[in-house]
Amino acid sequence: MTLTDPTHQEPTQAGDRTIHDPRTGEVVGRLTPATPEESAAAVDAARAAAPGWARTPAAERGTALHAAAAAVRAAADELADLTERETGKPFAEARGGVDAGIGTLVQYAELGPLHRGRTLHGGWEATDLMVSEPRGVVAVLTPWNDPVAVAAGLIGAALVAGNTVVHKPSERCPATGRRFAELVAEHLPPDVLCVVDGDGAVGAALSTSDVDVVAHVGSTAAGTEIRRACAVSGAHPVLENGGNDPLVVDAGVDPVWAAEQVALGAFANSGQICVSVERIYVHADVAEPFLDALTTQAHEWAERIGPMVDREQRADVHRQVTESVAAGARLRTGGELPDRPGAHYPPTVLDGCTADMALFAEETFGPVAPVRVVSDFDTALQEAADDRYGLGATVLTADMEHAQTAWRTLPVGTVKVNSVFGGAPGGAAQPRRASGQGFGYGPELLDEMTTVKVVHLEPAPAGRR
Repeated sequence: MTLTDPTHQEPTQAGDRTIHDPRTGEVVGRLTPATPEESAAAVDAARAAAPGWARTPAAERGTALHAAAAAVRAAADELADLTERETGKPFAEARGGVDAGIGTLVQYAELGPLHRGRTLHGGWEATDLMVSEPRGVVAVLTPWNDPVAVAAGLIGAALVAGNTVVHKPSERCPATGRRFAELVAEHLPPDVLCVVDGDGAVGAALSTSDVDVVAHVGSTAAGTEIRRACAVSGAHPVLENGGNDPLVVDAGVDPVWAAEQVALGAFANSGQICVSVERIYVHADVAEPFLDALTTQAHEWAERIGPMVDREQRADVHRQVTESVAAGARLRTGGELPDRPGAHYPPTVLDGCTADMALFAEETFGPVAPVRVVSDFDTALQEAADDRYGLGATVLTADMEHAQTAWRTLPVGTVKVNSVFGGAPGGAAQPRRASGQGFGYGPELLDEMTTVKVVHLEPAPAGRR
């Protein structure tokens, strides 16, 4: 498919979307969604290119991905600038996301040619193999909050495993997503990587089309629809969806340090990270000094965070905050719409929250730290575990027994102890329940992008060849 810049199209079709800079509100681009015919043509083109790409030696696919990583590296500032203008993510953070994407492309360029296969121990006269093969065509649907890093992982793993890809970037950052795809596609045969522009309707059409994998990072509502579509079509879903990640502050920890950890988890990228801290349980013994320190942290973070992605997302967050205050939560700081252009929202701290408030029951995806004071650690763990999501959780404790109990019992894909964003490279957790399914990162993502064929080779009897 031909890659074109959607911001050059005039907004004359139904469903066109204007992209505003979240910092200033000015128009920075326009998106014309792909028609059903254009989406179908992209899938058909990727399907036609699949056999040739699958037959390309794995080392050559890895070399192509290395070249794509070099191209992205050369255009890193351009991609970071596009990300900042379309999503409001500060340039330094946006550049960090691009750099992470470059590293991910290199990682899969190296891992792909080494992907597993094995021999089986059968009879002497036969050979038995388990062979890894590409699944075929992968629909990759990526979000706006870290567009290059997420796309690099899913697209890189799919391509190096021998699949072709149809990529739909988020409608909130179409120019970023399309430019990244252009840079990668320049180093691939035609139609191995196709791009379609559009919103959720286009993504839904792709997930019900003739594809073999649907890889999606985004909302739980969209992920639920994709699960249903894949159950009918037989496509393999790889989903990282919403999270409502808890953080537990145990007795005996330094309340100022705990507040710093919580502020980082709740306010970084204006709270718009899949694994942001969404609800905080603090032991009563340290509650007051912790809340004071967290309020101070919120004031400090107000000077350095960027805006939210758009006013629509900001309105959803503000609604949750105001509803919680009306239901009895106490606003410590923030919670007011600023009188300025763009989609800014202040770091917000509330206490007195209850489990039935939307701030605690649903993913907020904004710079909000809702706090609930509990009487003991066991209560905190029990309430933290009582949730329909299962993405991640953090526990701050000096008690090793509590740490061990926490990671053993919390029903989530990732548990972090004493470091809200800590973790070694290569981690590939599986989100649970409403948060998705499948490995979305690390070497295990190659398993999601491939299928296994068992082969039994035995010679024909003498005289019958």
